[in-house]
Amino acid sequence: MNKDMSYDAVLSRRSEIMKKSIGIDYNDFELDGIAFDYERMMKETGYTLEEMTEIQGSTGVGNTPLLELKNLTALARKFAPEGYGARIFIKDEASNPSGSFKARRAANAVYHAKKLGYKGVIAATSGNYGSAVASQAAMQGLKCIIVQECYDSKGVGQPEIIEKARKCEAYGAEVVQLTVGPELFYTFLKLLEETGYFNASLYSPFGIAGVETLGYELIEQVRQKEGKDPAAIVCTNAGGGNLTGTARGVIKAGATNTQIIGASVNLKGLHMASDTLFNKKSFTTGHTGFGMPFSTWPDRSDVPRSAARPLRYMDRYVTVNQGEVFYMTEALAQLEGLERGPAGNTSLAAAFSLAQELKEDEIIIVQETEYTGAGKHIQPQLSFARDNGIQIVFGDPQNEVQGENIILPSHPSMIKAVDADMNKLRASYIKNCINNNNAKEVTKAEVQFLVEDCKSTAEFVENTLKELGVTIK
Repeated sequence: MNKDMSYDAVLSRRSEIMKKSIGIDYNDFELDGIAFDYERMMKETGYTLEEMTEIQGSTGVGNTPLLELKNLTALARKFAPEGYGARIFIKDEASNPSGSFKARRAANAVYHAKKLGYKGVIAATSGNYGSAVASQAAMQGLKCIIVQECYDSKGVGQPEIIEKARKCEAYGAEVVQLTVGPELFYTFLKLLEETGYFNASLYSPFGIAGVETLGYELIEQVRQKEGKDPAAIVCTNAGGGNLTGTARGVIKAGATNTQIIGASVNLKGLHMASDTLFNKKSFTTGHTGFGMPFSTWPDRSDVPRSAARPLRYMDRYVTVNQGEVFYMTEALAQLEGLERGPAGNTSLAAAFSLAQELKEDEIIIVQETEYTGAGKHIQPQLSFARDNGIQIVFGDPQNEVQGENIILPSHPSMIKAVDADMNKLRASYIKNCINNNNAKEVTKAEVQFLVEDCKSTAEFVENTLKELGVTIK
C-alpha cells in the first residue's frame, strides 16, 4: 500500500522522519513541561572537541588564519574618542574548502552520516551551508541533495542564492530549487523519507558542535599572538548556530570575560515568507528576517529541538543597515586587500562601529569571513535591487527604508551599529515558549530552564511570566 504523500500526511510524520534521518530521538531529552535537557542533547554528538578538530582537519577544514585589519582600525580611530578604537581582527573562514565557516558544521554532520552507514545527505538551505555539505559529501563519497528556497512566484531568483546553487552543483550535488513558501519543509521531509538519506540539518547537535572548534581556535590564536583574550567577538547572526557554536567554543577555551555580540542586517518589515517582498531584500542571510525570529523561538527549525540557541550566549545584539555592509565590503577590499562576501562583512560593519567604544589596547574579533562569487559581489546585488525598484543613494544609512532604498554612507563616520533591546527579545522568547506549549503554569525547574535559555535572571523570568498570567508552582 502506497503512503499518503499529501502535505498534511507528510507533516504529520515529521517526528518519525526526523528520528530515522538523523539517528536522534529528541523525546529522550524532553523534561516535564516546557523544558528539555540541552546539554545532554549536545553530548549526543558523541565527539569531544579534540575529536571534532581531528575530523575537520582530515578534510582541510579549520586552522584558518587570524588577520589584523590595521588600516580599518586606523580609520575607526579617526572617529573614536581619544584613547579609543580597539584593534580589529578577522578570522578568515573563507580559507575553508567550501569558502565559509559552515564547512565546520558540514564536516561533522557528513562524517557522522558516513559512520552510521547512510548513502547520502540532504540539507535544506539557501546559504553557504549547502556548498559546505556538498563539498564534504564529495570528499566522503556520499550522494548529496540540497533543497533551496530561491525564487518568487514569477521565477525570479536572488543572485546570491543562484550563485550558491552553482557552487553546490560544482561539487556534484543535486539542487532542488523552490519558490518561497511552505513547500520547502514539505519537500525536504518528502525527500528524506523517499531517499533514506541523513538529515545534515544546520540545527542538529552535530552542526552546532562543529562550530565550537572555531570559537576555541580563535581564542587560542589571540592568546598566542597577543597574550590576552579579546574584549569582544562579533558574530553575524541568522539562525543562531554561528553564534551558539562559537560562544560554546569560547567558553570551553575559558575566555569567560569575552563579550559575545550578535550582528544582523536590518531588514525590518521584509517578511521572509512573503512572495512579493522576497526580492526586495539584498541580503539572503545574516539579517533580522532570520535573526529575530530564530532568537525568540529557535525551535521553529527543521528539527524538534534546535541546538542553535543564541539567547543562551548573546551578551548584546546589534543591527546594521544594508548600505553600511556594502560600504564595508568595498572598504575591506580596498583598504585591506581582502575581497570577501557579505555575510562576514555584516559583523565587520558592526565591529567597525563597536571598536570605537573600546579602548585602543583592546581587541575586537570579526568571527568569520565567507568566499565571494558572481552573485555575491556588490554590483550584481545593487543591480538586482535597482531592477526591483530599490533606490540606491549616498547619504545617512540610518535613514534607510528597507524595501524602498539602500543608502550607502556618504562618510565612514556614519556607520553606526544600533542596539536591539535584549530584554524585549528575552520577553518575546518566554512568551513564545509559553504560547507554543499552551502552558498555564510552570515549575521552579522550568523557570530555571528559561533563565538559562535566554541568559536572564529568575526575577526577570518570573516578572515576565506574571505579566503573561502564568502561575509558578
